[in-house]
Amino acid sequence: PPNGFEDIELARQWVLKFVTWYNGEHLHSGLSFVTPEQRHSGIADAVLRRRREVYAQARERHPLRWKRPPRAWQVADEVWLNPPSKLDQRRAA
Repeated sequence: PPNGFEDIELARQWVLKFVTWYNGEHLHSGLSFVTPEQRHSGIADAVLRRRREVYAQARERHPLRWKRPPRAWQVADEVWLNPPSKLDQRRAA
């Protein structure tokens, strides 16, 4: 919020609402457009499998709409907020 919060309880309510949205509703590009909740609960593979099917059906029905191949829709092996630098990786080796 641009003007802060009136008290700590309003701040807590805002953060709870934001975190719930961020983890349970917001589709993350780094996670192949699934939510962190879907990723951590183990259903991301099923969500992405269904998405691949839907895209394949749409492509079959309307091939002229597609100029490029569809996304891979695969679960990423690793996801980082702050990936280690190359220097850190060399030091760890």
